[in-house]
Amino acid sequence: MSGAPLDLIIVGAGFSGLAMAIRARQAGFDRLLVIEKAAGIGGTWRENTYPGAACDVPSQLYSLSFAPKSDWTRLFAPQSEIAAYLEDLVAEHGLAPFLRLETRVERAVFDAAAGTWRVETDRGAFSTRVLVGAMGALHHPALPRLPGLETFAGTAFHSATWDHACDLTGKRVGVIGTGASAVQFVPEIVGGVAHLTQFQRSAPWILPRGDAPVGRGLRRILRVAPLRRLYRASLFWRREAAALAGFTRVSTVTGLAEAMARRHLAAAIADPELRAKLTPDYRLGCKRVLLSDDYYPALARPHVSLVTAPIRAVLPHGVVTADGAEHPFDVLIFATGFSPGGSLLRTEVIGREGSSLLQAWKDGADAFRGVSVAGFPNLFLLLGPNTGLGHNSVLLMVEAQVAHVLDALRRLRAHPGFVLEVRPEAQAGFRAEVDARMEGSIWMRGGCGSWYLDRSGRNRTLWPGTVGTYVRGTERMRAEDYCLVEPPGLRPGPTKGLALSKP
Repeated sequence: MSGAPLDLIIVGAGFSGLAMAIRARQAGFDRLLVIEKAAGIGGTWRENTYPGAACDVPSQLYSLSFAPKSDWTRLFAPQSEIAAYLEDLVAEHGLAPFLRLETRVERAVFDAAAGTWRVETDRGAFSTRVLVGAMGALHHPALPRLPGLETFAGTAFHSATWDHACDLTGKRVGVIGTGASAVQFVPEIVGGVAHLTQFQRSAPWILPRGDAPVGRGLRRILRVAPLRRLYRASLFWRREAAALAGFTRVSTVTGLAEAMARRHLAAAIADPELRAKLTPDYRLGCKRVLLSDDYYPALARPHVSLVTAPIRAVLPHGVVTADGAEHPFDVLIFATGFSPGGSLLRTEVIGREGSSLLQAWKDGADAFRGVSVAGFPNLFLLLGPNTGLGHNSVLLMVEAQVAHVLDALRRLRAHPGFVLEVRPEAQAGFRAEVDARMEGSIWMRGGCGSWYLDRSGRNRTLWPGTVGTYVRGTERMRAEDYCLVEPPGLRPGPTKGLALSKP
């Protein structure tokens, strides 16, 4: 490591990391690096290649507003097209020279005397004024702790690490988990297997997806920029209206959506016993709402079984459930989701007073606007705590966070040598606002437990309001929320705004 520190280092080359890099370069911050542990860019959309993988947000909303794409082939883009879109972003915006692939961040330490971050990787160390964590939360597969799993003689893999060398034709396949990936890949594989057994702990709420090829008329509309923006806005407001009308709490909207989901289930599943097993016992929205037109028909096929008894143990040639039944398998596929802590807590991040982010978050992940953490100057997070969505495209949240970081970069450029740190009272105020909004939310009152909640039962994952509310409060950095301090020492600044503070 030598020379002047970089303007910023971005850790992660998925959607949010690439968006940050593009916007930073457009704003004149060219001294940057994007560090990515994998051999290629794309994050989630590079790694998840299971059959049927696709977004559950309409394609036009699942793309960056400043990098539109008019030629999606389907209303809901498949994984291959999303991965290609991200590769195109790198090429079109000249990001290749700024990428450091196959490079793993091992430690990041804030140097209080210099006001910079030292980022230590397995390929050397770098110094930067600003560090941006864009590692994502949902890419470390979560595997259930099943007794005897290591004895299984067949092939076993997680949906996020799909074994494409495993031919499922004529095989007895067990699928454990009924989340977003299962409802996509089960219909894709069911036709070729000898028998498929779906293990279900709790039934998900499933609404019609309405996916289809992009028709000729819509393709013509999307080629015209003003019409494409209008179409995107219509998709946004249709989803935003759900939150405004009460999607995030138990409301009339909840009942209407549940009625639609039940009609969807009844239309596909004639067997009343199977239909009862597939009917959730909690309110719609409490867990992630899934979209599918073909999952229920797949489960209705004669060579498919739905098992709701808990798995007691894995045997060399199958699974035994709590009711004593043995289920023989050649292949086990885990559709059990991800560890929501992501990579951030798997990396040692040391802040101003020598404490780690892991210590700061010992009682739960917390960040102002999901972006900044007190005690960690010039560190910014993308898709941090309480910025996930249940009703709209999360890329809208990412773009607001990127704008916030750009505002910070401009302020730091205007004050060389100084650092920005969120005020503890601003962070505490945001936490109180989120908790108050959560109190009556569907996630707290909907009658379920989910990965949205931490061990104390607090929702530190989702944003409990509209996208518009979040964007208005985030995209511009408010002076009163931060202090601007000159190292060394980094004592908190004055009580008002970003007035300069010397030790």
